Amino acid sequence: MNDVMLTAFRHDAHKFTGESHDNAREEFAGVPVNRTVPQGADGDAAALSRPQQKQAKTVPNHANQYRLSLLTGETASDKNSGNHIPSKKQATIESKVSDLLTATNSEIAHERWLTSNVAATFNESVYHPYTSLKYHTLLVAALLDNYRDGHAFADLQLIVDPASKVVPYCTVFDSNRFALRIDAEANGRPSARLGSRPSQSWASTWNRLTAHPLDTDHDKYDMTLDANLRRIQSWSTALQYIEDFENWSYGPNKTNEEIA
Repeated sequence: MNDVMLTAFRHDAHKFTGESHDNAREEFAGVPVNRTVPQGADGDAAALSRPQQKQAKTVPNHANQYRLSLLTGETASDKNSGNHIPSKKQATIESKVSDLLTATNSEIAHERWLTSNVAATFNESVYHPYTSLKYHTLLVAALLDNYRDGHAFADLQLIVDPASKVVPYCTVFDSNRFALRIDAEANGRPSARLGSRPSQSWASTWNRLTAHPLDTDHDKYDMTLDANLRRIQSWSTALQYIEDFENWSYGPNKTNEEIA
């Protein structure tokens, strides 16, 4: 595998299959998976979303790889049937997972992860079921790309872009209203520095943005979304919460022209 960025998009394949990290397979559908991500990007991304000390269950009655929605409190895999997934739907999940992991071009892999519904079905850690494997993976890729460009974590910023402005690897969220990326140069876009070291700092970073992409003066849904984002500390949980909230409250047609 010559494209090292593919390592970032394939490094947590075992979380789709429920395998432990130590016993994870080395290949999936003929491609290498579950390999260590260079330059500590995986560990830094994990530190953005969850405690790094000894793991313990935070939701006692939930102990599998399917994400709990912070918006609804339901299991993301199938809100109507709890943790049980019908065999037909399981086959669809496996097919979509294969599409994510077997892309041979890392920019295409990045685009697939940004729009993936199936990746959002899984949590980053069974001990922290509100975290999102989708957004953890996108954070890993963004950090790795920046580190490979010679930037340190302390150089990086959360940057607000117009909708559909996707910067390869750096964009970690995209919707029909705005996009978010992690990069060293804001070039005049609304932004906030991430801090000196990776930590559960979403709320403080969101609070420090020089301008916000939400209409908190007139839109009651945006007011609610913004208020909750100012409380969430986990990065992958917060990014997934925005996606869930946007899908619930706005649907596919509403746009926000103010940040274009």
